[in-house]
This record gives sequence, structure tokens and C-alpha cells, in this order.
Amino acid sequence: MSLFVFLKFVEQLVTPPGSMGLALVIALVLAPFGLRRLARLALGLAFAETLVLSFPPVGDALVMHLEDQATAAAQAAPKCCYDAIVVLGGGIAPAMPPLRDFPDLSDASDRVWHAARLYHRHVAPRIIASGGGYMAKPGDPSTTEAEAMRTFLIDLGVPSEAIVAEGTSLNTLENLQHVRALVGDKKVALVTSAMHMPRALQIAARARLDVGAFPTDYRALPGPKAPWDDWIPSQEALGMSCAALHELAGLWLDFRRGRTP
Repeated sequence: MSLFVFLKFVEQLVTPPGSMGLALVIALVLAPFGLRRLARLALGLAFAETLVLSFPPVGDALVMHLEDQATAAAQAAPKCCYDAIVVLGGGIAPAMPPLRDFPDLSDASDRVWHAARLYHRHVAPRIIASGGGYMAKPGDPSTTEAEAMRTFLIDLGVPSEAIVAEGTSLNTLENLQHVRALVGDKKVALVTSAMHMPRALQIAARARLDVGAFPTDYRALPGPKAPWDDWIPSQEALGMSCAALHELAGLWLDFRRGRTP
């Protein structure tokens, strides 16, 4: 098991709904030994975690903490004249014929669209689409996220010859290491989700990759809400909270960030 897979596995167990399942297993193990108080404590903590993270104000606050950092970095970045626009994977899934003949766009597909907009504004003469795939077959680039992004970018009017598909990386650390190998010391415009941007910038700095921040896919936006929305737990708020905790854990705890060339 690779370190990346192990960290993903641990993350799934300590955040909902995995934490609820883990607490149930712990309770079932402890109860036969008469440790019912500890069993109830494990279940209570998991329930409390899930409930708190499901409140919209909690998810909004966690996400806004990250997105405010992304906005500040974007304001400090030059607006043009980069060697390349780098768009990180995570916003699109490769085609899977015959079940799915075309790439599938996710909530974070704004990344690819934003990269195309920047290209048409002449921010840089080329786009590096960075993203591999766990299901990628040897010698078949169409199963990588990079090739899926290429298809979408071409549909958005970007010439094929202006797109470089980097389809071997499986996470942000590898994304930015491989981009560094492609561009060297040249400056690139980095495109990713606003919530993900602080961690991507931290990894880029350790990889000695010269980047300007161009975040997109903002999630915690002010808008009209019914008065009761903030007091009703929701699946959407839980998802935002868990996504933000994933990014914060990467910023604070992921020791892989130091493993750069």
C-alpha cells in the first residue's frame, strides 16, 4: 500500500461517514468486555462530530478560511505573461466507453473552464493539464484525467497543439513535481479550486515552482438564505466541512509536503 493510499484510508476513517462506522466497530468490540461507557463515548463522539460538521455555518467558516487565502494570493499575482497555464486534476473524469463515451464533469470542472478563459485572454501560450488516473491502462492515455481535460479544452476552443497533457501524476505533490520538470524556473499560472489553492501553493513553493495563483470554483459564497438554513444540518454542509478538513490536514500535517526534488 502506497503512502498516498494509506493517508486517504486514514482520512476516510476519521471523518464522517467513515468515523461513524469506525465508532460502531469500536463499540461492538468494547461492549462484550463490559466497557460499555467507552463504547457509548466512541459512538457519542462520532455522532457529535457528524452533527457539528453538518451545520452550514461550520462548513462555510472552514471553507472561507481557505478561500480567503486563495483570494489574497490571486490579488498578489501578476495578471499576464506566464510560460504556461497549469490546471490541476480533480475536476473531470475520463471517458469509460462503452458505458460513458465522453469525459464526465464534476463540481470542480470550473478549473478547466477557467484555464481555457485564461488562455483566450493570452495569459500564457500553452496549457499544461496535469492529472493521471488509477484506472489508467499502460499505453492508453485516454484513461487519464489529463487527456479528459484535453478533450474539454479543445471543445472550449483551445488548439490541441497548445495543450500539454501530463498524465502520470496521481496527487497534487506529483502534479507540481512533474510540472516543475516540464517548465524549470519559468513562471506558470496555477489554476485549481480556491479551497485547494493554499495547499497547492505550499507544495509549489517546496518544489521551487514559480507560480501565480488563479483560483476558481469558490464554494462559500454569500447569498440569500432562508432564516432557518443555518440551523438545519445538511449533507452539502457536511461535504464542505470534510473537504475543508482534508485541505487543512494537508497544510498542517502531511509530511509528504517536504518530499520534493
